[in-house]
Amino acid sequence: CGDERAVTAFTVHLMRHGAVEACGLLIGSTDMPSTAAGDAACIARSQSLCFTRVESSDLIRARRPAESVAALRGVPCTADPEWRELDFGAWDGHATADLTPAAMARFWADPDGNPPPGGERWSGLVARAGAAFDRINDDTLVLTHAGTMRAVLGYACGFSSGQCWAFDLPYACVLTLKVWPGDMRSVQITGLLA
Repeated sequence: CGDERAVTAFTVHLMRHGAVEACGLLIGSTDMPSTAAGDAACIARSQSLCFTRVESSDLIRARRPAESVAALRGVPCTADPEWRELDFGAWDGHATADLTPAAMARFWADPDGNPPPGGERWSGLVARAGAAFDRINDDTLVLTHAGTMRAVLGYACGFSSGQCWAFDLPYACVLTLKVWPGDMRSVQITGLLA
């Protein structure tokens, strides 16, 4: 009959950081803080979630609320640069309305083939977010960024970049994934709290 070990699934909650001081800008690697209200929204949203540890981007807008949530729950917290947002290069910190419409259209249509000048390719974000996601093996809350959450969907669920960008991920939203580990690792989207 063979080895009938039960595979135990675990849950990963991907939470977008709260609202930032200057909404409406492409903020990738810029270390812009979230507002106090944005942090409070993340803390409030986390109270209904089950997790045994917290991970976050090392950027302050994700790291600060993650540290607060972890302290309130009495669980460990780790900051990891692999959870950072897409690096928008020369576009970082600019409003999309201030950029060339044709360049923006090319980027949205094919973010891997038309990355921002001096910025990161979509496949680079998917690879690093996927590596961070693969290291998780228990119930975890990850405070990160909308682009990174979409990259995890691309990596874990096989969605194209266009399908990933179709997800509306407002500030402090939570995307919950159930993960079955092992050689045939599989992932199921079980919730989106917007």
